[in-house]
Parts: sequence; C-alpha cells; structure tokens
Amino acid sequence: MKEVRYFHVPKAGELDELPQEEAQHAIRVLRLVEGDEIFLMDGEGVFFRAEVTLAQGKHCHYRIIETIPQKKGWKGHLHIAMAPTKMMDRVEWMVEKATEIGVDEFSFPLCKFSERKQMRKDRVEKIVVSAVKQSRKPWMPVVNEMTPFMDIIKQHPKGFICHCYDEVPRTDFFEEIKSMDIADNDEILVLVGPEGDFSIEEVKAAVDAGYKSVSLGSARLRTETAALSAVMMMQLGVRELTINN
Repeated sequence: MKEVRYFHVPKAGELDELPQEEAQHAIRVLRLVEGDEIFLMDGEGVFFRAEVTLAQGKHCHYRIIETIPQKKGWKGHLHIAMAPTKMMDRVEWMVEKATEIGVDEFSFPLCKFSERKQMRKDRVEKIVVSAVKQSRKPWMPVVNEMTPFMDIIKQHPKGFICHCYDEVPRTDFFEEIKSMDIADNDEILVLVGPEGDFSIEEVKAAVDAGYKSVSLGSARLRTETAALSAVMMMQLGVRELTINN
C-alpha cells in the first residue's frame, strides 16, 4: 500500500490540477499514477482527499472525493518577527522548525545592527511550503518582506520585544503569555533582534509604542534559537489556555 502523499494546492477546491512544481514531483519522484489517492492542502484550513485522474508529462489532474475542514490547534494569531541573521541557513532553519511547531506569520525587521540588509521572500516561502507539507499543517503561515523596524512597530501597535539590556526592565515572556486572555483572532507579536541585539533606542521606541519588554530566560541565545524559543513558549501558553478554557 502506497503512503498517502500531501500536496500544497492554493484554491484546491476550485481546481482539478496540481501546480506544475507539485505535478512534476508527483509524477517524476513519487511516480503516482491514475487511481492513486492524494491529499491536497489549500493553506486556508481545508484538506481534500482526492484521486489522481491523469498523470502524464508535466500534468497531474485530480478529482476531489472528500472535503475535510480542519480545526486550528491554538488560540490567537502567532506572529514572530526576527531580524534575519547574516547566514541565511539559520533563518531557513528557524522558519522550517517554527512552521512545524505552529505559527501564523513571519516578519523580518531591518534593524540598526542588522548584518543582513536584504532577503528573498520567495526562498523563505518555499521553506514554509515544505514544512507545512511535512508537518501537515492546515494553514499556511504568512511570510512578509523584510521591513524597517520602526515600520513594524507602527503597523503593529502592541506586542513583545525580547532583548538583553538590563537598563530596560524585563518580565518573563512565558509568564506573560500564560496570564493573557487570548481570543481566537488576537495577535501575539514577538520581536527578536539581530546578532548584535536591538539598539537601546529601538527597544525604548518599542516600549514607548506599547510593547512589553521581556526576557526568554537567563541564557543568552542565538537569534534563531531565541525566535524558536519564543514560538515554543507561545504554543505552550496558548495551548494551555485552550485546555483550561
């Protein structure tokens, strides 16, 4: 018996053919043939059980057999905003693992001490798609373009900022999350700085804008580790709230 395969197909319920890249993978790598069962993920909370009706050349057509709406596994809109590291593979690692754990949105602030000034959004989106299929997540996280730090705090007037400055008082991030009364659509945005941390001016600007100054613990973490730790803490906090409520 063949293992059931999952494919990312935006608007899958309105179509009858896999996107070209997915079709080539289905035919050339997985060697799917007519009659094989597949699952489609539209990235908007719905899975579809389908049957391959044509697998030829660059085209793989399907027929939907069953529509299976999914339930989100956590409360709130989890948004991690990490300044991209100099080494892009560390950004990709964080994005992959955070997607597998569960997150709703990625942002990439351009900060005063950022060593990386540019980033390819399409490259990150490919990592997200792969991780969504691997972990079988019903919703596709939003991936935003790299954005100046001040623009992010203007666009999102509240959230949390993680930093290492003793002169700005910090509270424990996990305790903050556990104490929140989170509704389904409430955004939880966490800012994580570059290798050199945020500048003190950036931290103060965020606090003045309404952000809470927080710590992720006593250890000094790499940027990508801090971001993933924040995602894990958000997940533990909001899942605990879901259970308690």
